[in-house]
Amino acid sequence: MPRQSVYDMKMAKVYSLLVTKAEKKGRTKAEVDEITAWLTGYDMRTANLDVTCAEFFENAPAYNPRAELITGSVCGVKVETIKEPMMKKIRQLDKLVDELSKGKGLDKIKR
Repeated sequence: MPRQSVYDMKMAKVYSLLVTKAEKKGRTKAEVDEITAWLTGYDMRTANLDVTCAEFFENAPAYNPRAELITGSVCGVKVETIKEPMMKKIRQLDKLVDELSKGKGLDKIKR
């Protein structure tokens, strides 16, 4: 079976993986929702997750301009050096959930 691009994956699948990552470390879905809302402007109670990951980020109602302050590595890749805008947004959310999973407080994560 060919590998599916993260751009083409349903956001529901990506989101559930992020929530699982956080919950394994004792964090909550509500915290993941808060981070996602801060980054994208979505109200996660009503956000349509039945779209592709690319569509989710392309249609973000209010992508946070402070996202440029997100730095550090995710899967060995420095977020701040990613050139492709869509991949950078996806990795920024992943990095925020990583920070949450590592015990960082929401006030620090939301820069």
